[in-house]
Amino acid sequence: MTKRMILLNPGPVTLTERVRAALHREDLCHREPEFAELVLDIKRRLARIYPEAEADYEAVLMTGSGTCAVEAMVATFVPKGDKVLVIANGIYGERLAAMIEAQGKRLVLVRSEWPEPMNLAEVDRLLAADPELKRVLAVHNETTTGRQNDLAALARILKKHGRRLLLDTVSSFGGEEIGFADWNLDALCAVANKCLHGAPGICFVMARRELLDSGSSGAASVYLDLIKYYKEQKSGFSPFTQATHVCVALQEALAELEEGGGWQARRDRYRHLSRTIRAELDRLGIRRFLPEDAYGAVISSFLLPPGVPYDRLHDLLKKEGFVIYAGQAGLYHSIFRIANMGDISDSDLERLLAVFRKRFGTASA
Repeated sequence: MTKRMILLNPGPVTLTERVRAALHREDLCHREPEFAELVLDIKRRLARIYPEAEADYEAVLMTGSGTCAVEAMVATFVPKGDKVLVIANGIYGERLAAMIEAQGKRLVLVRSEWPEPMNLAEVDRLLAADPELKRVLAVHNETTTGRQNDLAALARILKKHGRRLLLDTVSSFGGEEIGFADWNLDALCAVANKCLHGAPGICFVMARRELLDSGSSGAASVYLDLIKYYKEQKSGFSPFTQATHVCVALQEALAELEEGGGWQARRDRYRHLSRTIRAELDRLGIRRFLPEDAYGAVISSFLLPPGVPYDRLHDLLKKEGFVIYAGQAGLYHSIFRIANMGDISDSDLERLLAVFRKRFGTASA
């Protein structure tokens, strides 16, 4: 029997059979009322994942990757003349900064080395010194290293200075706590194919309805202007062709999330998986890249064992039915990452750990 391939990369994820089956339903035209009803249902389900968001925030769907949603959020909600502060301690924070620069907007970057936390002392200092810094952009889960950034601490600084937040929650929405009421959130962006356990191809921005209703957009782009999508999606339609099959699968994935206990139950499951993986690899002498308390529930990072290059470890695990992820850029030769989103059973977890025990069990002997 062929082993089931389990994706341990941080999205796309291994789909449940229920979600995979939804991709085989009959074809839909994106201009028909049936599809409009589907989109409206998805938008309602997204809004109620976090009940505190339902009254004041609305999801705007787009066809694209998570990066598409991030760029649309930045394009729409950062006016051309405004100056923004971007916090970066990994590739995805730095990508936020690159988007601001590519759009010709004014940027102040607070950068930390990738293994380090956000430099909140510098954020505090800059916001106090520069009243032109109206908004702050940050990443919730920085999957470059697996660090979950301290958004509660950042929010306290934002409240002190009366600034608003645009947040990349691409790898946390649906699987981690998000403080809609406490984080001074104007908008966040996310995607179907990570914690929501959908298929790749649909992303979304969830923004304050007041911001969307203003009709004000900083987008110098036709495709990335969220206000245009928002207006048309009031009736379930969109200005451009949506990924219809992926929307059907997302609706099914959202139903699964609700029936399974919502984001809290999913986070609990993720925590069980990630903590078990870290504890067992620690026992085998495979060291974590970050301190234990730096990790959220979604992804862990580890130093490559001495004498074992990433390619060899990847190929060993893939042969056994698991796909892990390399370190990015300068971390390629020093770390590997294991994400634990998607349809991962207890037997899958035990099979993964058995592979590590078989290969590295003598490390702790």
